[in-house]
Amino acid sequence: MPNPKRRFSKTRTAKRRTNQSAGTPTLTTCPTTGETHLRHRAIMVGDDLMYRGKVVRTKAEAE
Repeated sequence: MPNPKRRFSKTRTAKRRTNQSAGTPTLTTCPTTGETHLRHRAIMVGDDLMYRGKVVRTKAEAE
């Protein structure tokens, strides 16, 4: 297996990494409530915490 004779410079590494950036987050519309939210995140709808179209926690349970 060939090995590099010397390490890459910091400038060369930085040049390669300039194009690696985070993309735009994917938004999803909840089929139950119609709210737009980030995927795989719970959302607050009124006083209820919802995840995947189901109520996970209500404000009465939290108190």
